[in-house]
Amino acid sequence: MKKTPFNRYYKSVEYLESLSNLPIQGDYMIDRSHADLYLQRMRYFLNLIGDPDKDFRYIHIAGTSGKGTVTNMLHEILYAAGKKVGSFTSPYVVTSIEKIKVGQYYISPNEFSDIVDYLKPFIDKAYVSGLYGRPSYFEIFFAIALLYFKKMKCEWVVLEVGLGGRFDATNVITTPLVTAITNIDFDHTEILGKTLTKIAYDKAGIIKKGSVFFTTEKRKNILRIFVQICLEKKVSISILPKQSEYHESNKSLATAIARHISIKEEHISKGLNHSRMMCRFETVQNNPTVILDGAHNRAKISSTVANLERLKFEKVILIIGIANNKDHISILAQIIPKVDIIIFTRFSNRDRKCAHPKELMEKSKKFYKRTSKSQVFLDANDAMDHALGCAGKKDVILVAGSFFLAGELRKRWHPEEEILSSRQAFFKKEL
Repeated sequence: MKKTPFNRYYKSVEYLESLSNLPIQGDYMIDRSHADLYLQRMRYFLNLIGDPDKDFRYIHIAGTSGKGTVTNMLHEILYAAGKKVGSFTSPYVVTSIEKIKVGQYYISPNEFSDIVDYLKPFIDKAYVSGLYGRPSYFEIFFAIALLYFKKMKCEWVVLEVGLGGRFDATNVITTPLVTAITNIDFDHTEILGKTLTKIAYDKAGIIKKGSVFFTTEKRKNILRIFVQICLEKKVSISILPKQSEYHESNKSLATAIARHISIKEEHISKGLNHSRMMCRFETVQNNPTVILDGAHNRAKISSTVANLERLKFEKVILIIGIANNKDHISILAQIIPKVDIIIFTRFSNRDRKCAHPKELMEKSKKFYKRTSKSQVFLDANDAMDHALGCAGKKDVILVAGSFFLAGELRKRWHPEEEILSSRQAFFKKEL
């Protein structure tokens, strides 16, 4: 490893990621037969480190798509209003510190490493003598965030659910002021259930007595589940009017929550104007236009297609890679008919299985336009080099299908060490 100012940070990240080579007592991503174990393990670990989750005002956001965007919007709104706010999101796009933010900045690499070093003896103790074994990567990361928020004296914390809701590590919190679900669609069906009602029930597990619940979901069979749970817990429910676009729905949800907690309209407007997220239909280059989008399920790719149709271009070159556990057909069926050249590739993350590019190409052929052309590159950067080489100035190169893929390619324009130095995602002049 070459020497950089961030070697200590890289070693801390490597330590956390390397814990996956140890067996874990109950894997949230696989075994749901005793799902309450995960919350018990999270609570035990937080008890070990002094209950850093206490004394915050929480806003808890779940949903199939848009939850990260709404979390970011609320963070920016609260910051614009002068509040000391922290937020915890997932996944990261380029580097791990992106998951933990206070005010304008991500946690610093050194502070991140300080907290990891502080936690190591507690992780050892949980592994050796804890009832539930070592905490998972996500659980440790959540603990890091809480310790940092406590150190920074945050008043408000906005939490994005990692997966589902009911048994997600973030659901260890007991007294959120606001809970919200953006929408329900098919994703992680092998974990959450194969029907929308089962998925909705799992996500609705974040609704707690003493909170107020908001949703932009509209389908009656799903709303019945939300209403029933709210009645049982004596929680007020606010069902927001339907919007024509996903982005408008997200803005509507963030605005309604902000108004509920008495944020002034001028601060809501300022926060929304400052809200930006990496790899959410993000333009990183013009002439040709290069757009990075982490859309990886049916709902997200639908939003991508809607955004694409609003652009003017001569042709679209798609670079796509998808995780193996996703519903490939529902993604491909929407995006493939809209593009002219398709380049199938993969991401290089070792902890997540990638779908075989050649299999994606075979599945896609029935959706090709008559003039469509396709190719496979096993190196995502080779795929981008090829796309840039054959694109005209008025063409669009769209990267989609995975945050891992979009994040890897984003480093060409925004290197990891620049993010680590600035502790911000957007630090170059606007395009």
